[in-house]
Amino acid sequence: MKVFKTITIETTDAIAVLKFNRPAQLNAMNREMMDEIIEGIHWINAQSDYHVAVITGAGRAFMAGADIKEYGNQTAEEFDTFQEKGMQLYDAIENASKPWVAAVNGFALGGGFEIALSCDLIVASEDAKMGLPEVFLSLIPGGGGTQRLIQKIGVNRVKEMLFLGGQYHAKTLKDWGVVNAVFPNDNFLYEAMDYAGKLSRRPQQSIAELKRLVNLSMTATPFEERINNEAQTVKKLYLQEEAQAAIQKFIKKSDQ
Repeated sequence: MKVFKTITIETTDAIAVLKFNRPAQLNAMNREMMDEIIEGIHWINAQSDYHVAVITGAGRAFMAGADIKEYGNQTAEEFDTFQEKGMQLYDAIENASKPWVAAVNGFALGGGFEIALSCDLIVASEDAKMGLPEVFLSLIPGGGGTQRLIQKIGVNRVKEMLFLGGQYHAKTLKDWGVVNAVFPNDNFLYEAMDYAGKLSRRPQQSIAELKRLVNLSMTATPFEERINNEAQTVKKLYLQEEAQAAIQKFIKKSDQ
């Protein structure tokens, strides 16, 4: 496996963990880091041995957004490239067949929160805070924050978060439906890995199809087409050996 400068990748059992590794900068993302994250995501997605991917941060932050010192000194062309690569990063997570879990261990702001939003599930430590503070720079989120957040919570709360640019505690965001689970700080990574471990033990093909169909439900694809797609998919899975074996095992167990 390649050795990276700004991220690390560790694997255990059926789980791959991508960790942002610029703790002195609160894992703020510069161009080099973005390139390495994209490369790391693609590598993990290509490994069939790892059923679940976890993304987290080193130190006291998940990711505090873009590295403003570099971000603020870009030419128009460099800015366009940065945005285009950002789209590649989010798409690589969102369109992966395997599930991605954001393990938010601290601050997840701006682009860091947008990375978490592109993941399938979000778990967070008790002290984690998340938000989209771009308005303070007379900007708006540029990595899907205005679009993905509204897929998770109601429009009034989305507008509040975007307009005010505040930081929200993990427990608040769990109540709102953004965060799936909140774990104690002192054993956060253990709990996050246990959560991912349960997911890794589910049938990979079923999870991949579930992810695809749920994502399809949030597109402009006509409802009838989406329902038909679901019906075709369940038939395809039903006829495969893995499902037939599981069904027969269940029947045999229920007859005992």
